[in-house]
Amino acid sequence: MDDTPIELRAHASLSEIDPAEWDACACPEAAEGRPRDPFTTHRFLLALEESGSVGPGTGWQPQYLAVRQSDRLIACAPLYAKGHSQGEYIFDHNWAHAYERAGGRYYPKLQIAVPFTPATGRRLLVREGYEETGRAALLQGALRIATDNGLSSLHITFCTEAEAIAGEDMGLLRRAGQQYHWLDDGYGDFGGFLAALSSRKRKNIRKERATAQAFGGEIVHLTGDQIEPHHWDAFWRFYQDTGARKWGTPYLTRDFFDRAHETLRDDILLILAQRDGVPIAGALNLIGRETLYGRYWGCVEDHNALHFELCYYQAIDWALAHGLTRVEAGAQGEHKLARGYLPVPTHSLHWMADEGFSRAVADYLEAERRAVDEEIEVLTSYGPFRKVEGEPE
Repeated sequence: MDDTPIELRAHASLSEIDPAEWDACACPEAAEGRPRDPFTTHRFLLALEESGSVGPGTGWQPQYLAVRQSDRLIACAPLYAKGHSQGEYIFDHNWAHAYERAGGRYYPKLQIAVPFTPATGRRLLVREGYEETGRAALLQGALRIATDNGLSSLHITFCTEAEAIAGEDMGLLRRAGQQYHWLDDGYGDFGGFLAALSSRKRKNIRKERATAQAFGGEIVHLTGDQIEPHHWDAFWRFYQDTGARKWGTPYLTRDFFDRAHETLRDDILLILAQRDGVPIAGALNLIGRETLYGRYWGCVEDHNALHFELCYYQAIDWALAHGLTRVEAGAQGEHKLARGYLPVPTHSLHWMADEGFSRAVADYLEAERRAVDEEIEVLTSYGPFRKVEGEPE
């Protein structure tokens, strides 16, 4: 057992950490192919930072944690000081309001997360062989930063179930949520997927796809070198439109997409609807080892069901054609259930400095977990795969 002292440091910029060292903790499997998910890779997080999507003026101030032993990086985490609760998708606005009504100051808080990304993945990035030591050092280090600076709370969002259990064992509060994911059950192709659905859902999807594909153009899939700079010009217009309607101000800057073109093209799938070569709508996906992650959608023309076609059905088509077994289409949306996406649990961890407030949050989370478990069970039982006796095939 290595008893060399451990050094923990918070870095204000990811450029201070060697990319190979970070990725050896974040995605060691990428040495033999794609990372399990691209969101914690050095290149993705650095693109967020260097594009100004996080940093001064955004409410996401980087404090990347790095744990070293014998001058070797053994663990790291994307830690941010947050000045608000936007771009998180695991909502604590009510906690903030209650804390401040009681006379406390909720912000700034600390958050271990991938900004603007409601996708489950490892958040405590530990080199193989250092799991217990590295995870404990990261959690203890983040908590020390919070307490030393008099901060209200620490949050770890969209972590894995294993991390949630380990964090709970260390005294953090575990929270449950849910999303809708599509899972391949050996379908082979989209026709095989449809065959597993109830007759009514199958007919509805066929009708919806036919309606969407009648917009008067073609749908293309682009990744890697197939993506050209002018595609980002088009997608920026889509992204601005959606962002303005959903969030008021888009989270990502225009420069992020230019940096994505330079460093992330191989991780990206663009699904575009275009007429005469001009894109009118599109969906941006990130490609993982086994999962396609739907992230952003937008359009400059409204066409019935085109959103469902590009974001859900085309994503399933592409995943099946490329051997991926899961499609995660983002946060929320019970409308996904009728389209073959089933409810799955998500996980987060929370620590509150004030003991009384922490007890109140713990009581709330216990009741919330029961409600989430029940909802997942009910929604799954009434999902699109439920067969009615005597139903025609």
